[in-house]
Amino acid sequence: MVTTTTQEFAGPNEAYAQAYGDNGALAIPPARKLAIVTCMDARVDPAAALGLKLGDAHVIRNAGGVAADSIRSLVISQRLLGTREIALFHHTDCGMLTFSSDQLRGIVLKESGGVDVGDALAAVGSFHEFGDVEAAVKADVAFLKAHPLVLKETVVTGWVHQVETGKVRRIV
Repeated sequence: MVTTTTQEFAGPNEAYAQAYGDNGALAIPPARKLAIVTCMDARVDPAAALGLKLGDAHVIRNAGGVAADSIRSLVISQRLLGTREIALFHHTDCGMLTFSSDQLRGIVLKESGGVDVGDALAAVGSFHEFGDVEAAVKADVAFLKAHPLVLKETVVTGWVHQVETGKVRRIV
């Protein structure tokens, strides 16, 4: 039998649950009215990097921390749960710098094993790769500020997390 990482969840979860305390009583809306959009990269831990506690902020993660992929979650965060600030984070050494959408489509087609994935790939559209982290931050902040579903009074900032040092720096 193959051992998987998910088979190891029970022990650590038991310890976590015992220390959980009354966190279940935290309010659903984030205490700081903050939504963070960031990359899914396993080296990025926004709560630890920014001094946030459980319940402080919504953390929305996707490949690259791309604003366009976060809109559905941001609408819910703002309209139903009261967030009024968005901090968008990209990071150095990001995998989104290493490919193009056409290259990734080619890989998926090659590895599809004969399954027709053309329609599914078309539905995905762009994989939103980028060639310059700072330029991507600026473009995503502009996208969010102009998006008709993001509340106009929202404070939107853009940051780069340096995975080499753990430091963050504001770009916009």
